[in-house]
Amino acid sequence: MEKNFEDLIASYIENKVGISEHFLTDELANNLKQNLYSLNDKNLLKEAGTGNSEAIAYDSAVRSDSIYWLDKKHNNAFENEFFKHIEDFIRYLNQSCYTGITGYEFHYSLYEKGDFYLKHLDQFQNNSSRKFSMISYLNSDWQTIDGGELLIHQENNNQKISPTQGKTVFFKSDELVHEVLLTHNTRMSITGWLKCD
Repeated sequence: MEKNFEDLIASYIENKVGISEHFLTDELANNLKQNLYSLNDKNLLKEAGTGNSEAIAYDSAVRSDSIYWLDKKHNNAFENEFFKHIEDFIRYLNQSCYTGITGYEFHYSLYEKGDFYLKHLDQFQNNSSRKFSMISYLNSDWQTIDGGELLIHQENNNQKISPTQGKTVFFKSDELVHEVLLTHNTRMSITGWLKCD
């Protein structure tokens, strides 16, 4: 477990984008994926917007995915296992890097064929509590032809990241403009933020 945490932190320090290929075990990723399928079958996912609750906007020309917020109140065993893993990572991050993270929020993201999310920052203009963005992918057997890469824009070094199962990406929320490229297959993730409230 600590190796995956260290992979995420070390690659972040080196390149401003942390990547751990196996941050989630296959078992947990598969269980979360099945939970997401079940939620979608029950029509519980909602259109994703931009902005926070004080200034939210919906525009499918900007982003076209659907989301469902994770919450301990759901008392879902797999979501709770994911939360424990995140809490372990936060303790490790705070102890090793003195980041002062005090909270987090995460949601499922479902991109159907033809969905995308244009260039954006993850930091709200009216709220700076989001410090780090984290995306964990739930897509087994993802192929290059499936598209749906995370494209992170950096000066002289754009980085394209495939959304393969178990992989987690980690970066500063107020620093890196990024986008989700057009997907040609169903694309699933858990996306969220580590916060200082």
